[in-house]
Amino acid sequence: MSDNEEPNIIAGTSSELPFYGYKRWQWWSLVALSILFLIMGQSVAVILGRFYYDQGGNSTWMATLVQTIAFPLLLIPFFTIPSPPEASTSSVPPSVKLVVLIYFVLGIAIAADNMMYSQGLLYLSASTYALICASQLAFNAVFSYFLNSQKFTVLIINSTVILTLSSSLLAVNEDADAPSGIPKGKYVIGFLCTLGASALYSLLLSLMQLTFEKVLKKETFSVVLEMQIYTSLVATCASAIGLFASGEWHTLHGEMKGFQKGEVAYIMTLVWTAIAWQVCSVGVVGLIFLVSSLYSNVISTVSLAITPIAAVIVFHDKMNGVKIISMLLALWGFASYIYQNYLDDLKARRARAVASKPHDESSC
Repeated sequence: MSDNEEPNIIAGTSSELPFYGYKRWQWWSLVALSILFLIMGQSVAVILGRFYYDQGGNSTWMATLVQTIAFPLLLIPFFTIPSPPEASTSSVPPSVKLVVLIYFVLGIAIAADNMMYSQGLLYLSASTYALICASQLAFNAVFSYFLNSQKFTVLIINSTVILTLSSSLLAVNEDADAPSGIPKGKYVIGFLCTLGASALYSLLLSLMQLTFEKVLKKETFSVVLEMQIYTSLVATCASAIGLFASGEWHTLHGEMKGFQKGEVAYIMTLVWTAIAWQVCSVGVVGLIFLVSSLYSNVISTVSLAITPIAAVIVFHDKMNGVKIISMLLALWGFASYIYQNYLDDLKARRARAVASKPHDESSC
């Protein structure tokens, strides 16, 4: 399913949807469950990631590794949720070497992206980090235009400009609330790493969508999960190599001993962070399959708007005037993006209705 198509919610007399014979209410239930998984998983993972650093964790490679190491959990839905019978196609399947190369490159890029996110979270408060990550929608619009043939509209341009302004406000924020013990100069490094990670993440989404359309030429639940599993495997291996090559693995025992909440809390923080990221991944995969990768990215941005509120409650982050304005601008940009997606869906629905009308009349 391409980003320009609606999620197959078509008005008609049948109560069945094209997905595995799901009824309409079942489809909506799955979408709602996927949204819950994505929002809760990402919010909890970011909060736990900041908690890891606050309580004495220092290894950015470990923080990177936990973002993908629990990928075997994705095997549960892969083997338990049945895939529909694939329609016959005359297209030649891609070569195994090409698919392996694509998964390897994407996996390495994911590891690099996760590393930049870890560096950003090390030097930023959870609320500031989440607000900067909201810029990924603006990057997504640009990359989708060049790679996925998505058109620029007034609303998309408005969203891109507003989200850019939102991030720019945080960049020039003189009252930056860097975590305790972090020099103010590190704030710039954290900002640039998070901004770069957001751009790379959006590029990865567009490249994955391009892979589905041009190489794999299908986007079934099993294929989407396969990409997530194999790229996560490569990213995990790359992160593990980085952990050992950097020598940070030598400090992990002392890090665990010096963790302020205790050794058990240290282990559980890493375990639940890894689980939270995979819960988020299940939500991402579900929304890509049920709706589109664009919609998945939009919902991901919703959770980034929720995380600053959670950070204020959990970590007592400061919400100064600049950050409040930045949050409101991010919500404005998000609303513009959502409304454009709604207009695209409405246009697609009307086009399908017009296309099916002559067929219906001829069958009478």
